[in-house]
Amino acid sequence: MKVLVDTSVWSIALRRGKKSKSKIADELQSLIADYRVQIIGPIRQEILSGIRERNQFEKLEKHLSAFPDLEITTDDYVTAADYFNVCRSRGIQGSNTDFLICAMAARNHLAIFTTDKDFGKFVKHLPVTLHV
Repeated sequence: MKVLVDTSVWSIALRRGKKSKSKIADELQSLIADYRVQIIGPIRQEILSGIRERNQFEKLEKHLSAFPDLEITTDDYVTAADYFNVCRSRGIQGSNTDFLICAMAARNHLAIFTTDKDFGKFVKHLPVTLHV
């Protein structure tokens, strides 16, 4: 199964100065080697946002270009809004991007790889699975 990798995982894997990588970074490396990684534009934007040095931005942008964005459709936005409403009606909060990730994962039959604990709440009410 292919895996939609959330910003939180990319952030851990891309941290500088860590001599020993975490299990999360190792798992991402394994998924990349197996050609199982998927990304969407909003995640790419979050990864690249806040990088101050232009050279670092361009280097990261080049590395990420190996992963084409999945196409987001109008139906995905509608599904994300529906998921937001379903979860909110059960007292569960999440960001618009989180629910878009869920919508994209559901439509494309992808697992979600994240460290964001909110997704553990979403899976109880939405047709999504987590990569563990």
